[in-house]
Amino acid sequence: MSGLKVAVIGAGRAGSLHATNLAESIPAAVVTTIIDEQEEAARRLARAVGAEAVFTSLTEALRADRFDAVVITTPTFSHRDLVVQAAGAGKHVFCEKPMALSVAECEAMEAAALQASVTLQIGFMRRFQPEFVEAKRRVLAGDIGEPMVIKSLTRGPGLPPAWAWDLARSNGMLAEVNSHDFDCVRWLAGSEIVRVYTETANYKGAARGVAAPDFYDNAVVSLRFASGAIGTIDGTCPADYGYDARVELLGSEGLLLIGDVRGQPILELRNRDVGAITPTHRTWPERFAEGYRAEMRAFVRAVLDRTAPVVTAADGRAAVQAVVAANRSWQEERPVAVSTAGD
Repeated sequence: MSGLKVAVIGAGRAGSLHATNLAESIPAAVVTTIIDEQEEAARRLARAVGAEAVFTSLTEALRADRFDAVVITTPTFSHRDLVVQAAGAGKHVFCEKPMALSVAECEAMEAAALQASVTLQIGFMRRFQPEFVEAKRRVLAGDIGEPMVIKSLTRGPGLPPAWAWDLARSNGMLAEVNSHDFDCVRWLAGSEIVRVYTETANYKGAARGVAAPDFYDNAVVSLRFASGAIGTIDGTCPADYGYDARVELLGSEGLLLIGDVRGQPILELRNRDVGAITPTHRTWPERFAEGYRAEMRAFVRAVLDRTAPVVTAADGRAAVQAVVAANRSWQEERPVAVSTAGD
């Protein structure tokens, strides 16, 4: 069997997406193994992508040693242990965002990968989505001058998974939904986030059965960058109307608008009572389909070519540090310096 042999850990939505992309779009890789605590879910995904082996734990799968790399799509609170275990066994690692729950966990994961000399890439697919890649090119080319104000939003159509309602297990919506925004603004601005101030609100949680303390379904974060630029991140989950991810970047010489709420460039006009109708993006796999394929191609290429990943552990750690600071901000009702956010 030729190509990079990959085990996918987690047979849910993200695991299924990555396994399918590896099997259907990346000839240089082959999915050999699916790992999930729910064996039947693992078997279903294995049949769908042609994987030959199914296990209910990484420990069990490592004994069989049928793969060179792992793709981790399990809940955030499990990331550190899985990455450290996989790296310790000499396996290359793609880890979905958020990287971990704390800066200390991120550092442990990075140290394990460095000690084992294996690739560790974090799942920030916006860096691979064509319109975001083009925006970054234009920023680097100086087309809009110096970035001054950057605004990023992500709104999801439904509640996050139940485990993510608990801040101790997930860091809340700012991590599960808005990690991409924290990474994206830092990347596009070309500067570190140094201070945040956050306001949160909970409009729909109680009506939808969420009883977890400190749950919020809306957040707005004000940002200060080391470069002097300023910005905002806002998130809502559930927003109900669809999946929405957009960025506005104002430079000293121009403006970039990245992304569109419309799922297709179609406008339907009916009678005056109905008005205009246009499709929206319904899900995140649909909105960032090409980005997800491209990030996995990049991971496989980095492993096979022995080059540094496009999205590093340092990038994952920076997003986690900003999220930790943003959560501390609304809890303590004050601005928080990201460099002192700690754990």
